[in-house]
Amino acid sequence: MDEVWGWSAAAIGRAVGAGEATAREVVEGCLARIDEVNPAVNAVTVRFEEALADADRIDARVRAGEHVGPLAGVPFTVKENIDVAGHPTTHGVPRFRDAVAPADAPPVRRLRAAGAIPIGHSNMPDLALAGNTTVSQLFGETRNPWGAIRTPGGSSGGDGAAVAAGMAPLGLGNDSGGSVRLPAMFCGVAALKPSYGGIAQDHRVGGADPTLASQLFPVDGPIARTVEDLELAFDALAGPDPADPRTVPRAACAPPARRVALCTDPAGLGVDPQIRAELARAAGALTDAGYEVVEADPPQIAEALMAYGTLITAEFGLRWPSIRRLLTEESARHMELSMAQRPPAELEGYLAATATRFGVMRAWDAFAERYPLVLGPVYTERPFDVDPFDADQGLRAMLGMRLCTATTCAGVPAVAVPTGVVDGQPLGVQLIGPRHREDVCFAAAREVAARLAVATPVRTPRIGS
Repeated sequence: MDEVWGWSAAAIGRAVGAGEATAREVVEGCLARIDEVNPAVNAVTVRFEEALADADRIDARVRAGEHVGPLAGVPFTVKENIDVAGHPTTHGVPRFRDAVAPADAPPVRRLRAAGAIPIGHSNMPDLALAGNTTVSQLFGETRNPWGAIRTPGGSSGGDGAAVAAGMAPLGLGNDSGGSVRLPAMFCGVAALKPSYGGIAQDHRVGGADPTLASQLFPVDGPIARTVEDLELAFDALAGPDPADPRTVPRAACAPPARRVALCTDPAGLGVDPQIRAELARAAGALTDAGYEVVEADPPQIAEALMAYGTLITAEFGLRWPSIRRLLTEESARHMELSMAQRPPAELEGYLAATATRFGVMRAWDAFAERYPLVLGPVYTERPFDVDPFDADQGLRAMLGMRLCTATTCAGVPAVAVPTGVVDGQPLGVQLIGPRHREDVCFAAAREVAARLAVATPVRTPRIGS
């Protein structure tokens, strides 16, 4: 694909850094692509007009002989709940439409330092509370550019759709139970959920620091069309940062044994036959690459789901009356279903859940000594559009993401990678590594992607009804 909007982040960084292309050409190409396809896809909510001036500054540095960074001139989108200086961080709701960010959030700052250029905010569901859909009060519905279903997944669906449609080679979203991995699967791209403490972030709302569950579970992470681009983004994002006391230095460890636990049906609750087939294809790719694949389930998935649900609903339950006022009936349904499944706990139950989470983390670390990699589903269902008022469908969607939820609770890294297209809809798997060993996930994901490539960007978005 010759159009610059179809280039990978790695290709852009090399070309701009070497003076073979200009950052202005790249940004102009992506802005033109946004003009062309965003009216149908509705992934980018606000274009950052200063991106062209940012590109000119990158080009001036290149002409001066400076080493700009591995992401020189690479445009990226930024989810509506991550601060970009000078722009409102709306969270998709009218209450924050004028909440202009005074400074970049840490991951935006670090991507800029590597030469990347924020090109626009990307859509998300109201307060990121709508499961596998991306519909906000302020910006409406984001559509899947593949067209087989309407939804691009959620809650980082704007970034997933934008990357898949060629509006930017990178997206910056966040994941608190599948929110970058689900859009990656639904849109045929790749995504990283980093380890807890792997990437600095700032999720304050109105200057208030988040409470415990919102400190432990959401992690910012990139979405890209290639695993190489994910690695480049993570190289820029990872490591300690004074803005976030949770962040730790990157691990420098020897490669672990190439043993893979194949987890086809987490917790034995059922899996779609086509998802089972995609896992078998990915297992075959890893076997072909020299990995030893053994069927084995990670420990304490049910306990992880219990602890996660208890911690989330206990905290949301306390604040739900004020949060509920910011939402529509439709966008409130996901959280109401969660609280119906697991009513908010009293203090004793909440404290017990913190202990359960700690035990889950210990058990996963022990499991990783035997199986340094887990291959499992992102979603145990084939992607489908969820009716928010259908409780059975909502429960199916929640349970479908259960391995995403469990890995979030355990705090371990995971890379979602596409494996094929069935009936016009991309499908994929995730590769889960030991704590702070994103490199293990990347190495395996590269092998799967090399053997089961899915072509993106989607040249002509096919928007379904």
